[in-house]
Amino acid sequence: MEWFISLLLNDGIAHTILLFAFVISLGILLGKVKFFGISLGVTFVLFVGLFVGHLGLSVNPEVLEFIKNFGLILFVYSIGLQVGPSFFTSFKKGGMLLNLLSTIIVLLGVGIVIALYYLLHGKVSMPMLVGILSGSVTNTPGLGAAQEALQQVYGSTPGGEIPPIALGYAVAYPIGVLGIIFSMILLRVFFKIDFHKEKEQIKKSSEVDDEQVEKISVQVKNDKVFNHTVREVKRAVGRPFIVSRLMRNGEFFIPQGDSMLYKDDILLVVAASRDIERIASYIGEKVEMDWKISEEKLVSRRIVITHGKINGKTIGSLKLRTIYGVNITRVNRSGVDLLGTPDLVLQVGDRVMVVGELEAIEKVEKLLGNTLQKLNEPPIITIFVGILLGVLVGSIPFFVPGIPIPVKLGLAGGPLIVAILIGRFGYKLKLITYTTTSANYMLREIGISLFLASVGIGAGEKFVETVISANGLLWMGCAAVISLLPLLIVGIIGRKLLKINYFTLIGLLAGSTTDPPALAYSNSIAGSDIPAVAYSTVYPLTMFLRVVSAQVLILAFI
Repeated sequence: MEWFISLLLNDGIAHTILLFAFVISLGILLGKVKFFGISLGVTFVLFVGLFVGHLGLSVNPEVLEFIKNFGLILFVYSIGLQVGPSFFTSFKKGGMLLNLLSTIIVLLGVGIVIALYYLLHGKVSMPMLVGILSGSVTNTPGLGAAQEALQQVYGSTPGGEIPPIALGYAVAYPIGVLGIIFSMILLRVFFKIDFHKEKEQIKKSSEVDDEQVEKISVQVKNDKVFNHTVREVKRAVGRPFIVSRLMRNGEFFIPQGDSMLYKDDILLVVAASRDIERIASYIGEKVEMDWKISEEKLVSRRIVITHGKINGKTIGSLKLRTIYGVNITRVNRSGVDLLGTPDLVLQVGDRVMVVGELEAIEKVEKLLGNTLQKLNEPPIITIFVGILLGVLVGSIPFFVPGIPIPVKLGLAGGPLIVAILIGRFGYKLKLITYTTTSANYMLREIGISLFLASVGIGAGEKFVETVISANGLLWMGCAAVISLLPLLIVGIIGRKLLKINYFTLIGLLAGSTTDPPALAYSNSIAGSDIPAVAYSTVYPLTMFLRVVSAQVLILAFI
């Protein structure tokens, strides 16, 4: 047994790997256990790390710092790639209101932290309050950003000791998880929410998504359309649409831009929902048509784009209609159907609906790829190019009035912003940004597990004595205030003044705290994905604001 004791006590590579593997595996296992219907998931790794640190097991400080920061980079970068494509579109329509409310929640939390800093007269330092803030809203990247900012300040000072703000995070985290759910329950009781009525309200008020792609059959009846080409009709309507198939005198074919339209032609039109009525009324009238009979000559097939050379090209530039006589009518990207307009930029991972003759479609299939195995290969170069750029961007200093030292986005903010931009615009640099959901999730979970284990092991030595001390009780009180007040204030405004549906509202509250357990609770009581939609709408902007605000608070008050 001497070899085992030596392995535990010696500060070597094998010891470090063993300790991290134990902390992460046990933390994930215990994180699956539910307490009052709530599980902490991977976050339990933090508490196992605290326990191991409390027992006196440690890791070389420099190695611990490297693992912590590298894990944080992997975590925030994978999040950025995931939310990048939807980050900018999340501001449209109702999303603008939800993002505004989530921003108010973040700013209220920041305001409460500043107020507590002055009210407590130095009993709790600003770095510790930021740690408590991150824990009370269950935002781990915020903690990482704060620690990165502290490293900027104290790392340049000889003998400077970085405040152990992970202790405040760990103390506040359970309060945060329970506080978020408790605020949802309070709003439900206060407004006497009837779940059945809320569901009925959603059914009645649900409108067709303007961006949704629909297909209808239209018969040419307008004499202004007779003897005009498809291209001329599109120009006259002023709305984008695709004529997927055309039937004339019992024969079916794929029309092109210069195809003439005649009286009583029947068209299968694909367009955005908001434009369907206008297009149909201009061309003629809607009719019922069973297009299955056209499949003797024309077929439709989903093809997955896997060839890298197609990444970043527009549909029009491929000239598929001219060369192969086929149409791309729809493009499914991240579960959303987009209209296959000529100017739509294609990306690896897109699933395109191609309509045409079987022989032609098989040729197009070879052009686009449709090799699913390629999608299982993660774009390693994109990941590390992004991390490289993220570290560079995070290291750029810029001055903010009132802050004595330059502000940096750091190892949390830099990679997050770069990942969001690459996720949205990477195709312009010929970067393949597509990753399978499982690959992205794996990368994210490895990163957060390494980060939480590092934080726990590093802070564990003083955790127990802190919790049972007067300071620990004070921190828990601060966490309760920070967690509850912003959510209740915005919740009351959202329900009382803005009349937001309760299920959408609690999804907003969960998303504004980036809290998966709260989302799980919201979905369970809603019995639908309504909270998840609101959660995903506000999550990208909230995550960005949490990371940046944590750094600004640190740098502005030190």
